[in-house]
Amino acid sequence: MVNSVNAGNAVQKEQQVMSQDTQDPSREIADAINNVTLHPQADHGQMVRIVEALLFASDEPLSEESLLEVLPDGTEIAPVMQSISESYAERGVNLVKIADMWMFRTAEDLSFLLRREATAQKRLSKAALETIAIIAYHQPVTRAEIEEIRGVSISKGTLDILLEMGWAKLRGRRRTPGKPVTYGTTQEFLEHFGLENISDLPGLSELKGAGLLSSNLPSGFSIPMPRDEDDLGPDEMGLDDDYEEPPLEMHLPDLSEDEDLGDDNEGDEPLR
Repeated sequence: MVNSVNAGNAVQKEQQVMSQDTQDPSREIADAINNVTLHPQADHGQMVRIVEALLFASDEPLSEESLLEVLPDGTEIAPVMQSISESYAERGVNLVKIADMWMFRTAEDLSFLLRREATAQKRLSKAALETIAIIAYHQPVTRAEIEEIRGVSISKGTLDILLEMGWAKLRGRRRTPGKPVTYGTTQEFLEHFGLENISDLPGLSELKGAGLLSSNLPSGFSIPMPRDEDDLGPDEMGLDDDYEEPPLEMHLPDLSEDEDLGDDNEGDEPLR
């Protein structure tokens, strides 16, 4: 009798567990991920399959940190990514690293096949192209500094377009009177131009070789090294940080108490 009661309880508990799993599909996914992390002896090939599956299932690039969260402790991610990259090097899709994130992308020599699927983008004006180029090479940069480099003023709409496209972002504020906003590029900018880091932008010699710069440049002409550090620089502050502007200094002549100022006041009408 006791055995039959225990058996009935076990069946009832099993049915409850099955009901919970059926009602909550995310539970199955969570259990699967937990099972993956509980295999410390998984070989290199299994790691490759796991990462490959995660990259295919994700609708956005994945960082190495997020991949390591579902892999056994002590896993070296670099050999895994290298194996996947080499495996897909000659296939229709390639594994690429953009902005320190990994993703699958259509092979460059087959991109023409997807032209019909591409979304047409509005063509940027010359002012917008010049502005985003200045931001990319000189960031963090303020609007006044952009205008100084271009030699002409820019409309507010130009920066608004770049912000709406997601190519430019507000970084912080300059620690100067007026606290002007500083601008920088975004991950979307890197993804659009296929750059892993902002430092991959072409330098002076590359621009000359591509015919984008005149060979008769003024002496001393140079192009700054692009950088996109997320940390604010020493001359920057957060957008919401409080900052007390230094008081304006007024240099007035020193007048001694013994100096006679009576002559200067001759003819003045007394205050009434």
